[in-house]
Amino acid sequence: MSEGGRKPSKFGVDRSEGFGERLLGLLLDRAHEMPPQLIAPLVAEEVARVGGRDVSILLQDYEQMVLVPLPGRGLTVGDPEPVEDSPAGKAFLSRRTVEVPQDGTVRMYLPLLDGSDQVGAMAVTLDSVDDDDRRLLRRLAGLVADMIVTKDAYTDLFFRTRRRAPMSVAAEIQWSLLPPLSMTVPQVEVAGILEPAYDVAGDSFDYALNGDVLHVAMIDAMGHGLDAATMATVAIGAYRHARRAKTDLSQVYAFMDRAINEQFGHDHFVTAQMMCVNIATGRLQWVNAGHPAPLLIRGRAVVDRLESPTTLPVGFGGEEPVVSERMLQPGDRLLCFTDGLIEEHQPGGEEFGEEQLIEWTNRAVRDHTAVRPVVRALSHALKRGRGGVTSDDATIFLIEWRGGDADHLATLD
Repeated sequence: MSEGGRKPSKFGVDRSEGFGERLLGLLLDRAHEMPPQLIAPLVAEEVARVGGRDVSILLQDYEQMVLVPLPGRGLTVGDPEPVEDSPAGKAFLSRRTVEVPQDGTVRMYLPLLDGSDQVGAMAVTLDSVDDDDRRLLRRLAGLVADMIVTKDAYTDLFFRTRRRAPMSVAAEIQWSLLPPLSMTVPQVEVAGILEPAYDVAGDSFDYALNGDVLHVAMIDAMGHGLDAATMATVAIGAYRHARRAKTDLSQVYAFMDRAINEQFGHDHFVTAQMMCVNIATGRLQWVNAGHPAPLLIRGRAVVDRLESPTTLPVGFGGEEPVVSERMLQPGDRLLCFTDGLIEEHQPGGEEFGEEQLIEWTNRAVRDHTAVRPVVRALSHALKRGRGGVTSDDATIFLIEWRGGDADHLATLD
């Protein structure tokens, strides 16, 4: 008899269900209709069935400084855990399980990954851990992350947990506009961060992976507050509309330009940069509308600025932009940023400047390997370098192209 007491079917395929599969299947079957507040007790019950206890679900806060425990029946709720120098933070940043022996037990910290977006971490204590436990809990953490992301669209529960300070209306708008802060597939990885997290207004970014082409846009709407957030919303909406209509890159600018001009008039503008990266070949194409040039990182150091012809900012009715091209090498990274990052003045009055940005970038890529930790470390280091001051939006978006393919993921072993 096969596991579960069932014989293989007459076609020779074993469709029996083991203990772990039944447990995950129960969670999946109930997930569709489950109210968000019942995720916690069901997860706690599932973990108890494998001998686990003291379950905590920890979500990343908007500043990416701490992991905040989600409240809920059956969950252990303690103090927030720092992303730096904590087992939960290590699991979160590395996307790997971390095991910490504790007085004859093992505290496991598992990354919560939805696709490849890092939601947070899940912690659970077991008396002992074997490979079956590791596999089952890793898959359970994946299901929990999927449930949180899916149900986040119609509840404030997770937003309230992640918010650690009062948030402006403009920032509320911008956060609702953003795609996931990170995305990873075998050929490419991206990650972004916005500062000040609770008062950002005019900065935004967007991306989409369509077949072999990664589409990216970074924008900076003039001004502050609701006016800037409204302009950014229109700009990103116009970009998505043009992109989804398979508009040529040079014409995407024209479409966005008309949308901003018609809505706000000639005295309002948005700087923008739009890119396409062929993740199979490494061919990069981009247009620049008054935006800072991205930096090319190769071999863990900045080696070039991607200078290109630039047209007027979006909304000013500039000429059709020139599409620049470059072939990337596997492992190349592109650092895109808004001018608030380099135009901030340090204590004493000196402008922060691009040279210091390059210096801090080189430090970050030397100290960290994965894309998400580099972005986070760089943003926080730059903020410290500016004396903790961010008077303008300061946004970073990092792309790493690796090459290769992902066909093996569509093949069952």
